[in-house]
Amino acid sequence: MRHATLLELAERDGIHLPESLVSEWPPPLSAADEKGWFRFQRLYDVARSVLRTEGDVRRLVREAAEDDVADGGRWLEIQVDPSGYAARFGGITAFTDLVLDAVDQTARDTGLGMAVVIAANRTRHPLDARTLARLAAQYAGHGVVGFGLSNDERRGTTADFGPAFAIAERAGLLLVPHGGELRGPDHVRTCLDHLHPGRLGHGVRTAEDPRLLEEVVTRGIALEVCPVSNVALGVYSDLTSVPLPQLVEAGAIVALGADDPLLFGSRLAAQYATMRAAHDLTDAQLAELARMSFRASRAPSDVVDRALADIDAWLTAPGQRDEDRGAPRS
Repeated sequence: MRHATLLELAERDGIHLPESLVSEWPPPLSAADEKGWFRFQRLYDVARSVLRTEGDVRRLVREAAEDDVADGGRWLEIQVDPSGYAARFGGITAFTDLVLDAVDQTARDTGLGMAVVIAANRTRHPLDARTLARLAAQYAGHGVVGFGLSNDERRGTTADFGPAFAIAERAGLLLVPHGGELRGPDHVRTCLDHLHPGRLGHGVRTAEDPRLLEEVVTRGIALEVCPVSNVALGVYSDLTSVPLPQLVEAGAIVALGADDPLLFGSRLAAQYATMRAAHDLTDAQLAELARMSFRASRAPSDVVDRALADIDAWLTAPGQRDEDRGAPRS
């Protein structure tokens, strides 16, 4: 959600926003302990609460797409937990229909390829996750491409969500749970054993266990690395500490992401810029990161092929130095 949209919708409905979402935005964050995560989650829920009408949801989807297009994006997988909106929008099925219709219309209007990942909330009962997995399975091939598990990975018992992920796996959905950010390699191992991910939300702390990292590489599990989020939440002290080079050098598939731009104040292209600056990345390395993001996605093959060709064209464009060229913006 754009910050300006948050402020506008809150003013329209008389919703009081904390100063950290108004004058102090983007808010100072830390999730080093449960109190810190609770504050982050509270701000997330406050921001989510301004979505009151179908028009608000459609606007959110459209603006997210427009901002990705402005960043050079070609493909966007939006993750949503329908249960968080069910009471206001007529249930999880009605809300999913609304989001999918908004995504379809927005994709046609903006030219951005788009799809939906339905995510369960690990602070809710695993039976709720099974309900969402069955919902996601119903829409497999019709706008929904994946099934995830979000919220504080220190909460709940990950193995208990295995049956929900099995439902999604049988439907052919990409399995994309969060893991390996707030908890370390042991939790990545739990995710691998019980949730069978094709992609891990974050997964950066896999770098702490060379044997586990080797397994992740061998199994072709992609890692959604969100550097600004990692630092904002206190996982790493600064951007130079984010272990992107170690992951890439080990052969891991890495897709850079912005996580929650509203709360972290940084969008997609900025992740490329910060990683270039923090780790002195070359154009060739940035281009490979962009390629991997498409390979890790569920984008149609024609979208991937065109994007890879354009990344190659960006890389071979004559007459520009690395430091003047920005990112491949894909």
